[in-house]
Amino acid sequence: MVNLFWVCIVIALVFTNWVDANAYYHINETELSILEAHEASSFSSLVAQPHMVGITLIQSAAAKGAVCLDGTLPAYHFDHGYGSGANSWLVNLEGGGWCNNRRTCVYRKTTRRGSSKFMEKAIPFTWNIKVKIRYCDGASFTGDSEDKAAQLQFRGQRIWLAAVEDLMSKGMRFAKQALLSGCSAGGLATILHCDEFRGHFPRTTKVKCLSDAGLFLNAVDVAGGHTLRNFFNGVVTLQGAQKNLPRVCTNHLDPTSCFFPENLIASVRTPLFILNTAYDSWQIQSSLAPSSADPHGNWRECRLNHNKCSGSQIQFLQGFRNHMVNVVRGFSRSSQNGLFINSCFAHCQSERQDTWFADNSPVIGNKAIALAVGDWYFDRAAVKDIDCPYPCDNTCHHLVFR
Repeated sequence: MVNLFWVCIVIALVFTNWVDANAYYHINETELSILEAHEASSFSSLVAQPHMVGITLIQSAAAKGAVCLDGTLPAYHFDHGYGSGANSWLVNLEGGGWCNNRRTCVYRKTTRRGSSKFMEKAIPFTWNIKVKIRYCDGASFTGDSEDKAAQLQFRGQRIWLAAVEDLMSKGMRFAKQALLSGCSAGGLATILHCDEFRGHFPRTTKVKCLSDAGLFLNAVDVAGGHTLRNFFNGVVTLQGAQKNLPRVCTNHLDPTSCFFPENLIASVRTPLFILNTAYDSWQIQSSLAPSSADPHGNWRECRLNHNKCSGSQIQFLQGFRNHMVNVVRGFSRSSQNGLFINSCFAHCQSERQDTWFADNSPVIGNKAIALAVGDWYFDRAAVKDIDCPYPCDNTCHHLVFR
């Protein structure tokens, strides 16, 4: 009998849309937020009769103080499963960046990333049992503070708990198997909340986590600074995330360091699969070579198109890859964990059909991402795949920005 849970994972992990599978995808640089947020709507015109799932506001959240940045109710999209999939739950944490100061958070609350008032009323789903928890706090579901003067509520941790508790009351407590996933900021949230998610289920439930493009590194930028660390410090401090970060980390490291997955993954007790590109497009553009660290524009062409990188720039990026490989070394020693690090210039590969599971999807050792994740989830084989360095992999679907 075909396992419907796996069939649905193969079809799409979250909500995916068919696109023409070309070697490169051209994206305007101003659309980086779209890349980060992975909006299915950008490809929705190519989907044949998508199954639209309406939004559910979490009515019980208000009494718990679990609200979006602007004080509106948080939300999720929930589609009941059927057949053997009714007790199999795929829960996705939406991504979409962070806000690290009053100005960016005030702006964010005027968007769907900070207010349920602006969220889509329905989104397309193509898999069996599914929940997409919307992201409206700006701190990967970890904050718990407020800025009364700016009328900002930083309640990501409460939103996370309210959503899970509400879903448990709607049948998730009966799950026989569950997978928590997320991409980008949602991938980071998946790592941060993986063990908490496991804790909501009985020991008999099979629970695992998949983080896609969530392995953000505390890397040195092209100017010798720490752009992403400074940014994350703002997020953690402003939103009061310190008390909600894993204590196994904060017991010996500062809170900002404990927002970086490299300091968390080895201590996650629940089986975790890390899917990441070794040359993550978002990190290249926003952490390694942002305009703030490149005032003369020496990196502009390279960060938009890897084909235009000089030899020394590629060498710098190889150092980033080496950092990533070193970070996952200890993590990969655990038999319960999975790993797929391919040498592509991309960001998020589980939420696009062309990279997740298509005829020409990226592979390592002739195995596509979806098949690798399936082998890991169902304990068919150990998956510890690290690609050879760029440019050896000709199966990549590189992202190129205009």
